[in-house]
Amino acid sequence: MKAVIYTRYGGPEVLQVKEIEKPSPKDDEVLIKVHAASVNDWDWGLLHGDFVNRMLNGLLKPKRKILGSDIAGCIEAVGKNVTRFKSGDEVYGDLSGQWGGFAEYVCAQEKALALKPATMRFEEAAAIPQAAMLAVQGLVDKGKIQTGQKLLMNGAGGGVGTFGLQIAKTYGVEVTGVDKTNKLAMMRSLGFDHVIDYTKEDFTKNGRRYDLILDAKTNRPMRDYVRALNPEGVYVTVGGDISRLLQALLLGPWISRFNQKHIRIVALKPNKDLDYMNRLFEAGKVKPLIDGPYRMDEIQKAFAIFGKGDHKGKIVLTM
Repeated sequence: MKAVIYTRYGGPEVLQVKEIEKPSPKDDEVLIKVHAASVNDWDWGLLHGDFVNRMLNGLLKPKRKILGSDIAGCIEAVGKNVTRFKSGDEVYGDLSGQWGGFAEYVCAQEKALALKPATMRFEEAAAIPQAAMLAVQGLVDKGKIQTGQKLLMNGAGGGVGTFGLQIAKTYGVEVTGVDKTNKLAMMRSLGFDHVIDYTKEDFTKNGRRYDLILDAKTNRPMRDYVRALNPEGVYVTVGGDISRLLQALLLGPWISRFNQKHIRIVALKPNKDLDYMNRLFEAGKVKPLIDGPYRMDEIQKAFAIFGKGDHKGKIVLTM
């Protein structure tokens, strides 16, 4: 089978399409013919081999040589202990911790998968797992979103933001999105009530206040975010700069205690809300925004676009 391989840390140039042996499922696994996969921040971190990801995947060179966690495809074979799925089922899910999705075939445990609705394309399904789970768990589980609130999303033109907007609109909230210039027209067309170009305006200093902030970038000091919150407002981060995340972790309890504003961090629960996303999709309330899809042999191009932050929605690859 063909797979995207990397044997050393680096930029998109180290990714190569090669022929490797097709995997076989263990007793508790299924074998999936991958139709589509999407790119996530975790893929980017593993590719470059920052300190945290080297701890996870090898100090000097990567142990796991195939990236890709968000996949969609068709089950080709099942292990003898698998009970939820059968050969021919169309599934999707997040394989975080195992990875291997940037390939024509991958093995996965059944707990990492959900059935794909018949009306959902494989490319749409591959866009959902991580970004949509972060959006749901950030807005609903941690943010406790409520009708009538004012919500701001930082990094709103990517996967988390575009899913987050559509989820938030089911609650009837006013949504402001922050991103770079080339994404603003797309964001307006998608339904953001207000957009802010971060290259021209700092949303933490313009005097506006929000009941809830969902942050996919976490690139400012916590005091700046606190300033942009209404009393009893909630700031939720789903990822970003490690030093800022540590700041949120350490300062969050003190801010909540003395400032009547709340700092919360999403620890992703993979695949927890896929059934919820299926229901929203089938009701016509959510539609994944896809950048691409790109072919497997365009992997370097796709990662270069991702690295510059120029993608709109989710970058999707077809296998």
